Amino acid sequence: MTTQEVLHELRVRHGMSQDDLAEKVFVTRQAVSRWENGETVPNTETLKLLSNLYNVSINTLLGSPRKLICQCCGMPLEDSILSRNKDGSLNEDYCQWCYADGTYTYHDMDDLIEVCVKNMVNENFSEEQARSYMKQMLPTLDYWKRQDELGDEGEFDALKKQLIKEINDLQIEGMPKLDRLNALVGQFVNLEYQLPSGVNVKFLNDSTTYLGNQLETENGEDRCFGVLANKDFILICTYEKDGVNPELVLYKKR
Repeated sequence: MTTQEVLHELRVRHGMSQDDLAEKVFVTRQAVSRWENGETVPNTETLKLLSNLYNVSINTLLGSPRKLICQCCGMPLEDSILSRNKDGSLNEDYCQWCYADGTYTYHDMDDLIEVCVKNMVNENFSEEQARSYMKQMLPTLDYWKRQDELGDEGEFDALKKQLIKEINDLQIEGMPKLDRLNALVGQFVNLEYQLPSGVNVKFLNDSTTYLGNQLETENGEDRCFGVLANKDFILICTYEKDGVNPELVLYKKR
């Protein structure tokens, strides 16, 4: 699609007139009309406003002239998995798993490879092939080229270590020792729990990136422990395969 087609479709999809859109992004209705007729293209600042308004990347607004990939893990990027900066704006360089609200979540390439390889193996792609591919590809990405410049001097890794210690200190019955926390996006782990009152609740935000892991139960039951945390809370639950029949074990504010 061309830029003019994208802009027209997004406006209509959001139920706005040209006057409505013009008011929201501080331009005239005539300017909006010229965009949709292909006479002009929004300037950089207006594109940022449109990106935030429609929750899509600037690349999408311009008709997707570039093929976006995460500059940390190499995953192809779509609008639904783009990361966000601290100010809430979309970041077109990283996925939600590798960059969360202004924080880089991976600082050790081997850790990232371990996480990615598990999701890449299939009948046509062995673990050895996946690992070899990642080791060759990751060093070509911008994040790993500029890691010293982009690093946070160990602050995020220190948070992960502290969280792991706090979680292990809880000594949850049947839960094995936790040794790793990975980045997990809320929409994929935001389970609904039934409280003793009978009310069903969710504790997470679908668009937020958390730290977590899945652990097998020590007693061999056909359930797993799910661990989720950030600087504000720790959540531990159990569930069956694919998150079925979740039960909340603990929710603790830090």
